[in-house]
Amino acid sequence: MLKKLPFLLILMIFFSCVKKGSYRGGYYWIYSYGYPRMDFYEAAEGISEKWKIKYHSVSGCLIDQKLMDSVESENKKTYAEIEKKYGKDWRKKYNKDIDGFMMKKVDVMDVLITNELFRNELKKYYIEIYDVDKNVKELSDDLYEVVVYNEKLKAKNKECFTVSVNTKDRTVNLIR
Repeated sequence: MLKKLPFLLILMIFFSCVKKGSYRGGYYWIYSYGYPRMDFYEAAEGISEKWKIKYHSVSGCLIDQKLMDSVESENKKTYAEIEKKYGKDWRKKYNKDIDGFMMKKVDVMDVLITNELFRNELKKYYIEIYDVDKNVKELSDDLYEVVVYNEKLKAKNKECFTVSVNTKDRTVNLIR
């Protein structure tokens, strides 16, 4: 049995790494091409944790019919998998979340600017309250993760700190 253990271990690793449709790494992957709609992609990234959906651009504006057909074929499979998880009306709910994300982002900032812990963290990194670079991700209906950056830092990693924000309770907690 001990001689077979390494072989079984290799088989387990192989089958755990095999691509399972369009669900990889905990997300459904939707492929796109053409001119990027930046506001849409910002909102999609913001709700990606809630929906477990990510977008990946496979081409810029120069495309051919073969690529378009390939993307459409892959996305149809992905949409079917998403429908199994979220139901037939998932697109309506998803689009509603996309449309509402920018307003939710304003609500998050409203909580942050009045929070003492957040203001103190900004001071540590020499960031003015009116000049905050941040990524906001919706984790659930009222819970958000906010990563704050300082683009003026000389280091490669410009990430300063991360907080969780509960817009319902109007609370902020330092994550790192």
